[in-house]
Amino acid sequence: MLCAILRRSPRLTFRHFSTSQPRHEIKDIGSLSQRLIPKYQESCDGELLCLQWPAPPRNIFLVRKDCAPAVTDSLIEFVNHVSSAYPSIAVILESKTAAEVHSSLSFPVYSVSLDEKTTALHDKVDLTVTLGGDGTILHAASLFATCSNVPPVLSFSMGTLGFLSEWKFSEFKRAFREVYMSGAGAGDRTPVLEDIPGAAPTKQETEMGPTGWSSVRGKSMGSTRGARILMRNRLKVGLFTADGTETTPIRTKTDQGQGVYVMNELLIHRGKEPHLAVVDVFVGGRFLTEAVADGIIISTPTGSTAYSLSSGGSIVHPLVPSILLTPICPRSLSFRPLVLPSSTPITLRLSEKNRGRELEVSLDGVHLGQGMAVGMEVRVWNEEMRHGKNEWQGGVPSVMRRSVGCEAHEGWVGGLNGLLKFNHPFGEP
Repeated sequence: MLCAILRRSPRLTFRHFSTSQPRHEIKDIGSLSQRLIPKYQESCDGELLCLQWPAPPRNIFLVRKDCAPAVTDSLIEFVNHVSSAYPSIAVILESKTAAEVHSSLSFPVYSVSLDEKTTALHDKVDLTVTLGGDGTILHAASLFATCSNVPPVLSFSMGTLGFLSEWKFSEFKRAFREVYMSGAGAGDRTPVLEDIPGAAPTKQETEMGPTGWSSVRGKSMGSTRGARILMRNRLKVGLFTADGTETTPIRTKTDQGQGVYVMNELLIHRGKEPHLAVVDVFVGGRFLTEAVADGIIISTPTGSTAYSLSSGGSIVHPLVPSILLTPICPRSLSFRPLVLPSSTPITLRLSEKNRGRELEVSLDGVHLGQGMAVGMEVRVWNEEMRHGKNEWQGGVPSVMRRSVGCEAHEGWVGGLNGLLKFNHPFGEP
């Protein structure tokens, strides 16, 4: 009888109520709630800071390593876990990543067009998660190159070099829970965000359901179990013409004269020109030397283990407030690498004696696309981060892996031993 009805009614269909249709959607980031700004408390048990959310984070931005199928699979696994265990969280992806993976997900993701990326991310992202190596972290930091308040960065080592990455991907559930719950006291029962002044729920939050810490099982971590944060210094860098006008070519940059932020280093180099670069170096407003070299690197302590180290610069611990000036293959053997106080302004001006057309300028390994001509100069000055007790703004807040012993030094020392092969006999792999 049923078969006869179906034959006479070809449009009749059945819906299986035990399943739901996948929501293969990419939504605009503009519909998300405004970002939460966390506090960073000074801890009494070490030199790292303690992350304190005013409410559970809601908008998570994921950045992956490109051209790595295994990393993409891990990203999908991570996103599925977050969506299942933390239903109030919205996942933000770069446009290329969103286009590639959204069809594999049963829930919508959020993205932003390239032209709007910088300012939109600044206003919406609560937490950044990177899956890749050091280059992935630098890329993520570059998306906040004009932002003075960078969201915390949780990094998983899945690249060629993982000196800056603290966590293994196998630990992602514990790592994310530790960051998410940081700020929730023992027995916190915050039900929904509308109970928090100034945090009324948006349409996004209403659709997603419970948004408080109480929606997560095993939430009683205690105030001493917050995520540990290493605040990595950045430098402010600006490229100026001979008449003093800033000409730093960064998309969406509008604050003329204020420069942009770099996490690793500034590099000026002669590039394909056959002649050595001639650069006048000013330190603290005073003329230091006329450098004749292939180029010059100015780096942060974080960047001290990158190009600066390869060029003979010192290795500096990221907790040391300093700035490094490293010449690349200088003609004068007496011009040695310098380590200066972080508050020291540095100016590099291309001398009229320079025989090449212009120098190449790169920030964190990315070529600016605009050269440095004769008379132009690059100005570097420090980013002020501490504005009072427990008042931190600036830098790149990096989530550190909790370890036993001297927590501020454990990962850094391990990185030197493991990646730079300290204490390894010559010739051993």
